[in-house]
Amino acid sequence: MEKYKLSELIVIKNGRDHKDLPNGDYPVFGSGGIMRYVNSYLYDKPSVLLPRKGSLSNIQYSDTPFWTVDTLYYTEINEELVSPYYLYRYLRLLDMSRLDSGTGVPSMTFDSYYNINVFLPNIEEQRRVASILQKIDAKIALNHQINDNLEAMAKQLYDYWFVQFDFPNEEGKPYKSSGGAMMWNDKLKREIPQGWSTLPISAILDKYPTTKRYETKEYLSQGKYPIIDQGDTYIVGYTNEDDNLLTRHPAVLFGDHSTKVKFLDFDFARGADGTQILYSSNDAVSQYYLYLAVSTLQIPNPGYSRHFKYLKELPIVIPSLSIAIKFANIAKPLFKKWTNNIFNNIALTKQRDELLPLLMNGQASVNSD
Repeated sequence: MEKYKLSELIVIKNGRDHKDLPNGDYPVFGSGGIMRYVNSYLYDKPSVLLPRKGSLSNIQYSDTPFWTVDTLYYTEINEELVSPYYLYRYLRLLDMSRLDSGTGVPSMTFDSYYNINVFLPNIEEQRRVASILQKIDAKIALNHQINDNLEAMAKQLYDYWFVQFDFPNEEGKPYKSSGGAMMWNDKLKREIPQGWSTLPISAILDKYPTTKRYETKEYLSQGKYPIIDQGDTYIVGYTNEDDNLLTRHPAVLFGDHSTKVKFLDFDFARGADGTQILYSSNDAVSQYYLYLAVSTLQIPNPGYSRHFKYLKELPIVIPSLSIAIKFANIAKPLFKKWTNNIFNNIALTKQRDELLPLLMNGQASVNSD
């Protein structure tokens, strides 16, 4: 291993304001991730993106042209000495909070970064390690993309069947477009198929079991059962407690403090953050249908801890039982694959993160194959 100061490996550059840039194809990175896409870029080579303010642990990486805002530095990297992706993963392992120079909002200066010690193997070994890690990350990204496509397919099918009402009729033709009988519904202020009805969502929800909600300090990094909440991360931690599981699934998670909706098809426990579990035993309302219906609703934003109250008052279309069953049979394999990909990504992330420090400190190496 060779010891370097980070200043020997990179040149740090400031981000810039993006507000006047037209929309385009290049991502604009902020300290929390991609904010928008614009028609210009600041830099077009592989770069490690270092927080200047905000969450100092959220170091990011880009190997395509990009723009960064003024709360995020970008870097020009000496690729003769260090693999950009290897450096990115190396810096992600470090605790940056000890270098915080801010008195309020966490902040980092050029010098705070430049004085970091970095221990590197030779450049060939770095590239081999980076190649392995990037392949794992590529598979994780592919699974995310597949899930986005699966969800888009399910939502498109839902829209076609239950918004446009062009589900297949007895002859396999689109129901409404082929002249299927419709009737006026006062709740929705529109026509729905004859024989269908509407109910407020509260009327179709079962009372979900009340269980302990886990505080953040109780989360385990590994365990038998995932803990879920309403945030962007699907699974936030784990527990080994068998007696506190919510096992009636599939089910739908709804954020009482936001309008985020998640589909759950596994045993889970929940975090203490105001999440609501939606479940219906109504034969005409499968959990797949309930998830898609709730996720497409326009829910008012009345303020903190009021979203669930408004959700329960909104009407939901109750289709005929035969159409509901046909839809569930089509949607089920899509969501099974979707759930499998979530857990595949959890396993891949665990494998990568356990392998990472071993490769970085020389306890494991990558062979020529």
